[in-house]
Amino acid sequence: MQHVSFPDGSSAPALGLGTWRMGESARERAREVAAVRLALEIGYRVIDTAEMYGEGGAEEVVGQALAEAMRAGTVTRDEVFVVSKVYPHNASRAGVRAACERSRRRLGLDRIDLYLLHWRGAHPLGETVAGFEALVGGGEIARWGVSNFDVDDMEELLALRGGRACAANQVYYSLGERGAGFALLPWLQRHGMPLMAYCPIDQGVLAGARPLAELAARHGATAAQLALAWAMEQPGVMAIPKAVRESHLRENLAATSITLGPDDLAELDALFAPPRRKTALAMV
Repeated sequence: MQHVSFPDGSSAPALGLGTWRMGESARERAREVAAVRLALEIGYRVIDTAEMYGEGGAEEVVGQALAEAMRAGTVTRDEVFVVSKVYPHNASRAGVRAACERSRRRLGLDRIDLYLLHWRGAHPLGETVAGFEALVGGGEIARWGVSNFDVDDMEELLALRGGRACAANQVYYSLGERGAGFALLPWLQRHGMPLMAYCPIDQGVLAGARPLAELAARHGATAAQLALAWAMEQPGVMAIPKAVRESHLRENLAATSITLGPDDLAELDALFAPPRRKTALAMV
């Protein structure tokens, strides 16, 4: 499986499991826990969540699944890379610490591997960075980053004291939404920071794209797999699709074995035109 590298020299697999919309319904809890358990059993090693998802419910799902998987001997703690995010309204220096403590309690973890600011809010970035750096110093998180930041936000961030410790930026990026590839992705690549691509299958839309399916068939793959393979083919990009069904979990993981050549990439460019100019960063 491909890996992405962080500025501190560490790395993580280029495919992870997203958990957006998990933890919202008590009736779905057992099914969602089972899905995360299965993901860990079949080889997923990156799990992405946030305090916003189900107002902490998704973190509880991940925490229960991870605890069960570790008790069963499926994984050790160090084998799993856990990502969570803080709400912007909690991102003051003191608020970050309190939010992180709540997230760690729901996750059942002493340390979160990557802790992100979910999007920019009213609190000054300098306060958030100071809070993150204090958490790193205390061992509560291993590294920190941001989400939904465009180039100007990243440049402002890196100009702050401690800002250059930013490890990653999570944004909407897919074949159907390639805007981040024009300026932001090259900027992140130059600075050695991975781009974590959320909604890499456009919330399922690309799975039904007929032209994509025709090209995918040549690889013995599905349209969704080809969309994921394309994302992971971009240097420094990690794809984090959400999945609950076993078939989708296995299908997405199998996308890591697809290799795309120059002709494939050119055909994909013809089907999904790369951006010709800077546009506003997409968000969902």
